[in-house]
Amino acid sequence: MKVPRLLRFLLSYTAIGLLVAAVIIGLRPDLVGMQTGNNAAPNDRNGNGAAAPATQTLAPPIQPRTGPVSYADAVEQAQPAVVNIYTAKTVQEAPHPLFDDPFFRRFFGDVAPHRPRERTQTSLGSGVIFSEQGYVITNNHVIEDADQIQVLLADGREALASVVGRDPETDLAVLRIELDRLPVIQLADDRALRVGDVVLAIGNPFGVGQTVTMGIVSATGRDQLGLTTFENFIQTDAAINPGNSGGALINAEGRLVGINTAIFSRTGGHQGIGFAIPAHLAVSVLQSIVEEGRVVRGWIGVQAQSLTPMLAESFDLAAAQGIVISGVLRGGPADRAGLRPGDIITHIEGEPAADAQALLERVTDKRPGSELRLDLLRDGEARTVTVAVGERPAQDERQPAPRQPRLP
Repeated sequence: MKVPRLLRFLLSYTAIGLLVAAVIIGLRPDLVGMQTGNNAAPNDRNGNGAAAPATQTLAPPIQPRTGPVSYADAVEQAQPAVVNIYTAKTVQEAPHPLFDDPFFRRFFGDVAPHRPRERTQTSLGSGVIFSEQGYVITNNHVIEDADQIQVLLADGREALASVVGRDPETDLAVLRIELDRLPVIQLADDRALRVGDVVLAIGNPFGVGQTVTMGIVSATGRDQLGLTTFENFIQTDAAINPGNSGGALINAEGRLVGINTAIFSRTGGHQGIGFAIPAHLAVSVLQSIVEEGRVVRGWIGVQAQSLTPMLAESFDLAAAQGIVISGVLRGGPADRAGLRPGDIITHIEGEPAADAQALLERVTDKRPGSELRLDLLRDGEARTVTVAVGERPAQDERQPAPRQPRLP
């Protein structure tokens, strides 16, 4: 029986089409919605009738926040309130010891410069205008021992500044200038800062004029740097150089988050590690100096150290958490409350005692005359002591001796 020519033609092309389809299904099953092997659907059953293991699904990608192409608006808002500070002081230079030698003076007499000579020493820094009344915050080390302080505004105006008060323990100082229509910095909640947030540093590095640098928040709550008594620094990689001290660290909205203070450097220049004092601490110091004439802090008169694993073992304690009282000032608030060296503070106002820095912060935040409740262990016995907080005595101003950070 002969097959008609038309039917043979159709059968041959149908066979070719089936062959091509089989090849495509074998090579790219995903094109026809099929899955094989480990990509089997979760509701497939294996030979035992149990559900086949589901394949791991990819999480949806995190949508990055879109940042501004330019930070010019933020800078334009904050820059007018950042000032350049120039200081001058008179220093005496001792003459060369040779000029005091009697034999040498026989030939030169009183013409020889055997008396101390005076010269003017200048330095520079930055500051931030905090109020329309002319209060400016800067670093204490910027204006320390200065005989004259001159402030230059971004709009070109100049004014001599007077010192309202200084706080060496935070390295902050408050100045005042007498000018009208002063621009004022806007504040942000620096406690909401997160690592990775964009920040900008505004100041007068090397005296070249007002300069803006950009970076991110590298860390928060940095302490134990050896710079000041009270350390809770914001760390940033925004370039901070000599002359930036006292300037503004702002967020991407142009609001103040910190006062630029120090750099970590082995060369004296920028190496990507700078530190700023949080804005809320600067505001606290400003308010206290303006209202009280000085910074008022609580004090109980103890020396303390954090409990280390070695100390915990010596006290036969299971966990190394707490604060060891290493010294008590005779006649001080803690002494009158009955605290003794060797006491281990476990809780401060009902909260676990983390370390000695936490005790310092809690005590200094207390107003003199208030009470502080401490839970402690003495010879393994739990006790509760209530201390009447006194006022922290003023300390002589001293230049801190940092291990590595520098004061720009």
